[in-house]
Amino acid sequence: MMHPVEAQLDEHLPVDHKLSMVYRVGAGLTGILLVVFGVLGLTNRIGFFDTGGDQVLSLNTNGALSVLSICVGLLLIIGMVIGGNFASTLNIVLGLAFIASGFVNLALLDTGLNFLAFEIQNVLFSFVVGVMLMWFGMYGRVGSALPHDNPYWRARHPEQAAREDRARSRTRSATPAAGH
Repeated sequence: MMHPVEAQLDEHLPVDHKLSMVYRVGAGLTGILLVVFGVLGLTNRIGFFDTGGDQVLSLNTNGALSVLSICVGLLLIIGMVIGGNFASTLNIVLGLAFIASGFVNLALLDTGLNFLAFEIQNVLFSFVVGVMLMWFGMYGRVGSALPHDNPYWRARHPEQAAREDRARSRTRSATPAAGH
């Protein structure tokens, strides 16, 4: 029996359209937000590695952060278009990257190595976006109490799913049809 801690995020798992919508919407909205932030940063003609405190949407930025935001945003939009397990896994991976970026940039605040011009609001934004992306990516895919009709639960527990399917079909065939 597999415990939730041992569960893997396998690519061969079935795609469930209801869950895929969550992955797609999460990736798409976050991607659009990042692209808008990046484009606004570039249109302000901020220096590429300028750390002078230029702000866009209440976040510090420079040209490098703007280009990076556009690239990550476009990657999330591609995930939205592809959907399914790809979007889910992409959301999880990029969510982890945002959280790691938050910690790294928190350590680099007030140093000469802060070449992305991060301030504390950028760090908090990274943490929030990271957790949000991870939530979107893991929604309905991991957990200790997934319903037994969930395709990910069924893929991880094929023997039990088959037993439940057989029991359900026996129950249906034993129940007389209405009106007979």
